[in-house]
Amino acid sequence: MSQSGLFDLTGKTAAIIGGGSGIGEAIAAGAAREGARVIVLDADHAAASGVAAQIGGDARGGALDIRDAAAVRAALDGIAGDFGRLDIVVCTPGVNVRKPILQYAEDEFDRVVAVNLKGSFNVLQAAGRVMTGQRGGSIVMFSSIRAQVVEPGQSVYAMTKAGIVQLVRTGAAEFGPYGVRVNALGPGIVETPLTSPIKANAEWYAAYANKSALKRWARAEEMVGPTLFLVSDAASYVTGTILFADGGWTAIDGRYTPPGM
Repeated sequence: MSQSGLFDLTGKTAAIIGGGSGIGEAIAAGAAREGARVIVLDADHAAASGVAAQIGGDARGGALDIRDAAAVRAALDGIAGDFGRLDIVVCTPGVNVRKPILQYAEDEFDRVVAVNLKGSFNVLQAAGRVMTGQRGGSIVMFSSIRAQVVEPGQSVYAMTKAGIVQLVRTGAAEFGPYGVRVNALGPGIVETPLTSPIKANAEWYAAYANKSALKRWARAEEMVGPTLFLVSDAASYVTGTILFADGGWTAIDGRYTPPGM
């Protein structure tokens, strides 16, 4: 294996789910820079199409609600059919309702689980079917530091992010004999639309910045390198694991209780 081409994605077809904004948008652009043919999928069709247009070349955009198993399967099967292969699938979408356990409503529980856990399962299952059939590919699901450490108000979100890690491990075990790798990325606190309410509270924002070893938040672009490592030949013997890109958060003890908890 040529060391100079470890991160080269030339000739690869990559579906970036959640690519219409935030981390997914950054990853879609990064994969394209490394030579991949990128299909940007997002619940917001206009956003996905806009990112694909910015990338240019042969990038495409499309709508996808990962809660709909049939739609996920159709989308990934369609990509594989159009291009002959589906080499890379990255799944970034996630939602969070920050509430103490005793205040959580059933519909809020169902919404977080439907996107984060059921949606991730739908993607893993559909991508696994395609990739085991073609005997190769790489899947990266997005977990979080909350799979390992928690704070008040994070019960259901943390539960789903821990569940994603177990899905990844099982996917790696089942798909590995077919040459398919499955891994998770565990971001720390990243400046995205999902975390915008925290940025609006100066004390909360500063507390999170100071919790990491680097004393700052991550930018969405800083999740690109770790993700592309996992999908590239640089990680050809890496599967069934979670890579934390958290600025040292999970290495440091301490806690901040958010407002209202």
